[in-house]
Amino acid sequence: MARYRGQIALALLFLLLAAGATLALPYAVKLLVDGGLAAPADKLLDDRLPAIRDHFILLFLVAVLLGLATAARFYMVSWIGERVTTDLRQAVYAHVLQQSPQFFETLKTGEVLSRLTTDTTVIHNAVGSSISMGLRNLVLLAGGLTMLLTTTPRLMLTVAGIIVLVVLPAALIARRVRKLSRASQDRIADTSGIAGEILNAIPVVQSYTQESAETARFATANEQAFSTSIRRSGTRSALTAFVIIGVFASLLYGLYGGVQAVLAGEISAGQLSQTALYVMLVAGSVAVLAEVWGDLLRASGATERLMELLGERSPITEPALPVALPAAAAGLQVRFSEVHFAYPSRPLQAVLQGLDFTIDAGQTVALVGPSGAGKTTVFQLLQRFYDVSEGGIRIDGIDLRCARLTELRARIAVVPQEAVIFSGSIADNIRYGKPEASDEETRAAALAAFVDEFVQRLPDGYATFVGERGVRLSGGQRQRIAIARAILKNAPLLLLDEATSSLDAESERVVQAALEAAMAGRTTIVIAHRLATVQRADRIIVLDHGRVIDVGTHTELVERGGLYARLAALQFGA
Repeated sequence: MARYRGQIALALLFLLLAAGATLALPYAVKLLVDGGLAAPADKLLDDRLPAIRDHFILLFLVAVLLGLATAARFYMVSWIGERVTTDLRQAVYAHVLQQSPQFFETLKTGEVLSRLTTDTTVIHNAVGSSISMGLRNLVLLAGGLTMLLTTTPRLMLTVAGIIVLVVLPAALIARRVRKLSRASQDRIADTSGIAGEILNAIPVVQSYTQESAETARFATANEQAFSTSIRRSGTRSALTAFVIIGVFASLLYGLYGGVQAVLAGEISAGQLSQTALYVMLVAGSVAVLAEVWGDLLRASGATERLMELLGERSPITEPALPVALPAAAAGLQVRFSEVHFAYPSRPLQAVLQGLDFTIDAGQTVALVGPSGAGKTTVFQLLQRFYDVSEGGIRIDGIDLRCARLTELRARIAVVPQEAVIFSGSIADNIRYGKPEASDEETRAAALAAFVDEFVQRLPDGYATFVGERGVRLSGGQRQRIAIARAILKNAPLLLLDEATSSLDAESERVVQAALEAAMAGRTTIVIAHRLATVQRADRIIVLDHGRVIDVGTHTELVERGGLYARLAALQFGA
């Protein structure tokens, strides 16, 4: 809020004007009653009516000031609330995108989205409404009590009834407010949809170093939500001004009739007093303050949750003095040196225990072993989603912890077991790792990955909308798009994680051909339980319980016996 001191000052000014006008109304009524009734008895009624009429005009002008000041206060406070909420939502989203996967081990994505949307909305209600209402009613309470101490109420007069001409236009404006409120919620839902999609695919976003691009995409939708909310607030401000001015005009008209009745001797003069109005102000202020207090308590809890989120710091930090990685070549050398690792959420359960191996530049190496052997962990450590507990990992002789994250991940392309497809077109998905790629480059990657084969049959070609998570595509088509994405990125290190495990035989054949195209000319590490996909690897590293227990080609490992031979026997029939 400190960024918007000027707007806050304006809001406070309008708040004081509105509160002052409210407190002035009962006193103006007192002047009217005293001035009209205290006139000499011998003064003709026709001579007193012009003065009384002037008092009513003054009252109406005070009511106009009250309505305009209240509307201006509401608009300024709503603007501050919407602006602060927009900034807060943007800050939280950008901050969460920078967190490592460790963060999402302990906090569910749905919880993050709840804090990103629901909690910021609660804070918006507090900043944009409750605080302002609380301050205004505190002023009214203090002023009303002060005035009550100086007068003794005699009789309370309630003037009820609102002219239909005020109610009908107000109802029409209210319909517009409801429509804009729905549009505002829809725009907020758009931001939540983007956030939900990206947060569920955070490893892919970070692997392709798209944090900044996704932050910018979210910012666009976020600003659209802000603009819609401001239009809603403007319409609601007009409604506020109309209702206040209309209601006060109606009440003053009724009061004017009451004064005429007093002058005609129909009711006593004491029935019109400022005291009744001040009592109403004090009672109303107390009721509003009680409601505001509950809102502020709720906002306090939401603020704590968001501050906890913004206070989180990723354990994966940029080095103070980063070392530049060598220029990207046809492949990278990868070296694991006595690596020990346990996931932070399970610190006592060691996943890697002294893992030690070297992969030369340009080699294709397969990691094989039973589930839980540490294969996927190797991929996560290579992308520095986590840091090793002991030992070190080097790429071209540089420790990963000494390199910039973006520079490291720019040299790695990943094809995961479950292809991650974002809502958008096929071309957008292929370009995810290289947004600046030309149509020719995108088409070349698609041809290499056998994507062009099925795209040509689609009515919109590469502009075809794939739906959220690629629901309009088959599993094999999604996998080929993921491979094309990796080919287009053209990174010197390619990581393939069970890329064909969920495919049928025909799709596996096509995808396997696409993978061979992707592997050409770069260092490739393959994880596969289906040993048929790794038989042509230069080397096979067999892992078990986080250790290397054997290394060799398929033929060598089968001949030596051991774990790999047993796995091969189970799949091929010894």
